Amino acid sequence: MSGRRLIVEVVDARDLLPKDGLGSSSPYVVVDFDGQRKRTKTVFRDLNPSWHEKLEFDVTDPETVAYEDLEAEVYNDKRTGNGRKSHFLGRVRLNAGQFPRKGNEALVYFPLEKKSFLSWIRGALGLRIYYTDEPENPVPAPEDEKSPENETKPPEDYTEPPEDDTKPPESELCPMPSSHATQIEEQNSPPENTAPPPENAVLATEAFIPGPETQPPPLEHAPPPPETRIPVRPPIGMTPRRVYGSGAFTGETKIYPAHDLVEAMKYLFVRIVKARGLAQGSGLEPVVKIRLGSYSVRKRPDSRNSFESNPEWNQVFAFGRERLDSSANTLEISVWAPSPTTGGGGFQEGAGNPGAGDGIYRNAPGEFPGNVQAEFPGWGHGSSGDVPGGFPSTGGEPPMDGGFPGSETGFRGNAAGGFSGNAPAGYPSAGTGFSGQLLGGVCFDLSEVPVRSPSDSPLAPQWYRLDGDGHVCGDIMLSVWIGTQADDSFSEAWQSDAPHLAHTRSKVYHSPKLWYLRLTVIEAQDLPISRFSETRVKVQLGFQSSRTRPSPPSQGGSVSWHEDLLFVASEPLEDAAILLVEERFSGKEPSLVGHVMIPLAPVEQRLDERLLPSRWFVLESPTAFGGESGGGTNATNYRGRMHLRLCLEGGYHVLDEAAHFCSDFRPTARQLWRPPIGTLELGILGARALLPMKTQTHGPLGLGPGAMKGSTDAYCVAKYGHKWVRTRTLTDSFDPRWNEQYTWQVYDPCTVLTIAVFDNWHMFSDKCPIRPDTRIGKIRIRVSALEGNKVHTRAYPLLVLLRSGLKKMGELDLAIRYTCGPLIDTCGVYTRPMLPRMHYTHPIGLAQQDALRAAAARSVAAWLTRSEPPLGPEVVQYMLDSDSHTWSMRRSKANWFRVMSVLAWLGGLAHWVHDVRQWRNSVQTILVHVLFLVLVWYPELVVPTIFFYIAIVGAWYYRFRPVGPMGMDTRLSQAESSDFDELEEEFDLIPSSRPSEVVRARYDRLRVLAGRVQSVLGDLAAQGERAQALIAWRDPRATRLFVGSCLAASFVMYVSPPKVVAVALGFYFLRHPMFRDPMPPPSLNFFRRLPSLSDRML
Repeated sequence: MSGRRLIVEVVDARDLLPKDGLGSSSPYVVVDFDGQRKRTKTVFRDLNPSWHEKLEFDVTDPETVAYEDLEAEVYNDKRTGNGRKSHFLGRVRLNAGQFPRKGNEALVYFPLEKKSFLSWIRGALGLRIYYTDEPENPVPAPEDEKSPENETKPPEDYTEPPEDDTKPPESELCPMPSSHATQIEEQNSPPENTAPPPENAVLATEAFIPGPETQPPPLEHAPPPPETRIPVRPPIGMTPRRVYGSGAFTGETKIYPAHDLVEAMKYLFVRIVKARGLAQGSGLEPVVKIRLGSYSVRKRPDSRNSFESNPEWNQVFAFGRERLDSSANTLEISVWAPSPTTGGGGFQEGAGNPGAGDGIYRNAPGEFPGNVQAEFPGWGHGSSGDVPGGFPSTGGEPPMDGGFPGSETGFRGNAAGGFSGNAPAGYPSAGTGFSGQLLGGVCFDLSEVPVRSPSDSPLAPQWYRLDGDGHVCGDIMLSVWIGTQADDSFSEAWQSDAPHLAHTRSKVYHSPKLWYLRLTVIEAQDLPISRFSETRVKVQLGFQSSRTRPSPPSQGGSVSWHEDLLFVASEPLEDAAILLVEERFSGKEPSLVGHVMIPLAPVEQRLDERLLPSRWFVLESPTAFGGESGGGTNATNYRGRMHLRLCLEGGYHVLDEAAHFCSDFRPTARQLWRPPIGTLELGILGARALLPMKTQTHGPLGLGPGAMKGSTDAYCVAKYGHKWVRTRTLTDSFDPRWNEQYTWQVYDPCTVLTIAVFDNWHMFSDKCPIRPDTRIGKIRIRVSALEGNKVHTRAYPLLVLLRSGLKKMGELDLAIRYTCGPLIDTCGVYTRPMLPRMHYTHPIGLAQQDALRAAAARSVAAWLTRSEPPLGPEVVQYMLDSDSHTWSMRRSKANWFRVMSVLAWLGGLAHWVHDVRQWRNSVQTILVHVLFLVLVWYPELVVPTIFFYIAIVGAWYYRFRPVGPMGMDTRLSQAESSDFDELEEEFDLIPSSRPSEVVRARYDRLRVLAGRVQSVLGDLAAQGERAQALIAWRDPRATRLFVGSCLAASFVMYVSPPKVVAVALGFYFLRHPMFRDPMPPPSLNFFRRLPSLSDRML
């Protein structure tokens, strides 16, 4: 059992239901966690009870505590009511993974949930929950407080219920979920006429090792020891993905193995740890060389120690089977000592791979100057080829990050023990351009290399003897195994299919924790300002800035605002809010009165709508702000004081994506998170037929110096919730196969997964000016469109909109599986509010939400740029659609057609009614008459008929449902019909960088479009004003006629049966065309003649 403990502080409850039959309740709380159950004292006859009790629970296994649930149930004590059992008042179920550590806890009021569908529950339970590794030492109560006469007693008017021999079951006294794996030993219940149990009474022993404080009192007849069942927990290091059986409410689960959505790619892993006892050489750092057929890799030690010390490499190499020589059946590992002639400076870490397109450096024209010698198998000398500038050309060895294979021809060096010219048989040579001494090596037969399963523990490295010239020259610690991309070492390994650069590795990122900082500017006092000026407050937080409205001062230099300012703050809360008080006279620039800097770390967090206390802050002089004087609060620096209220809002969700395709709606505070309802697994298989994104310069392989060809270095980025993933970069490949799988927890199915493909330019950041990564395409997949517990495999087109128009860049192969839980839990999510509670009780304006979203996206981009490898701001902005709010003629037309598509059913209904009235189909019209008569004579069938019709239509459209998740729709986006001028305007910056003639043409076109919108709005306003004119007496004759008609109709309706009137009106409306005048009806003519206010506009 670990030393970690979970502290549950039961504070109070609000607005509970009366359950004692006397208009009140006597509640107590039972908390159940990890097989341990404890309860609070009973608060008699109080619907808003307060306990303020701390309950401690042992955490048996911190590694798997995230899979445990905490359940707090509120009961009415049966001794204060007229029943025989403790009535259920509500419960709270929380996942243990959302609890913070001690110091970050907060009081949270959780709404009480029902136990069943027919339960009537209300109220909220206030809990403060946190973890601690320090034992809580409660102060023992004095002896007089422990006496029976000082225990909590019922009120005087409490009447004891009659005794009953029928004892309620244990589940009624303290219900415990059946999912707990430990059977709890019960204690003897107190007699009926005794007082309620004392505070922190323990109802059961703990799950595994009962502590002395939870042992039951000695009994006269001791019961047999309880039966203990060991709970089944998921293996450490694995994330279980549970799939429920065919029945939605069955408890059988299935756990999928890791990386089962992608193709298993075999890799040969070699871990080089360190060496010892090496023979004396040149005094330089030894180099380890790994050779597999014609492929070779060289690596220097990481520690820059002298040659006499034991070198350490601590590097893992992964060799892909499909890219290696098929004839290679032996793995050779050797250690070399560079000769003093090279000095170690001419030697660079290198790798080789035969064939065109593997390991060849690419050049954008004129961007990567330089020349280096590289070697290929069978070549007797080095050939020249352009590589990124900055690589040393001495020695002829290319860098390890994308180098070439060495050649045994022309090797210069001596083996250990006096060998000269060539290396001993069975060991590789270093290749042309590298001179050194072979210290020793070891060989492995590939058929004897063990195969490691991803679920196994890492293979332990072993010491192997380095053999050179028939004697041992030292030892090397290494391990060799065959695995797949699911291996734990794969992400940090040097890979044969990608250069060994930090910008090409696969990584997982997490967005920073974002908070809304609410700063309420209440008032200021003692300001040295004039009575004839206006004063306002400016607040700066990083790149964000906001001002209050100007306010005139009152007597004594006091100013009042009472205005809220919102900012986005990201953890770690290292920034400080700078508050500036400005004074402004009419027609002059504002002058600084004083300032104050407020650090965000000590600001209190608020999780609900409760009001936090305000504080006074002393303003300092402007000279202190500029750094000319200190920041003290003496008389020279004192410039007044500010009354502020600050809090970090944890009850909001900080939007960094567009609300229409957001991937997460959880609040900032983890205490308010609900448990996940499923798991989303994404298998990124690969891409096909990608277009070349950059040019490549070849020297050898028959292309000739300066020959150009296209290339693409593609990687994929996926984002869902707070988790970002990035695949490795596969260099110079138009058909990359990543075969990487990632997993997310799903808290809301109505969210969107975003996947995008980019071309890597940051891998050349050390050799050329930084250039942003190029977009290749983006895909959005809505989780709710995925069928549960089913693998969806599909190729999605990669489309990108350029200035020249829409362009298809290739296809992306994905495999997606959404593993959902019971149907009842998923249905419950659809009935809950999408956003947290604070968005509805204290809503934020739309304009302010857009500004905060832009600030949040910028904060996320700044955080991810600091990672290694970094996700550039161009990647984050493209994934978050930061430019979706900018003006675009194409988007405007697309939204207009979307509105028309939504309203198309009204047009279809009007067309169908017109056909019925025109008797186009006599049988259909007669059936409509019959249905109308039935509904008029039996009006109670109207509502059921409508719902039945909707159900029939929904079942009919099931035939046309989309098969699998859909990608981007070019027709819906109006991407194919947009012309060049519209796309130029969409991609233009703000302010515009185009010539004035182009901007003038765009403005004129926008004026024409705005004129059409203006006319439509005017027509809509005119129709509404005509309806108001019916009783507004703007046209007295029309109003008299309308009022008289309504009075006559009312008398007719009073004396006529309503069914007769309805039938008469319906048959008149559906009369045959031969009885209908082709001219407009009198009622429409009367309405069109009513006046509007258009004639009164200027």
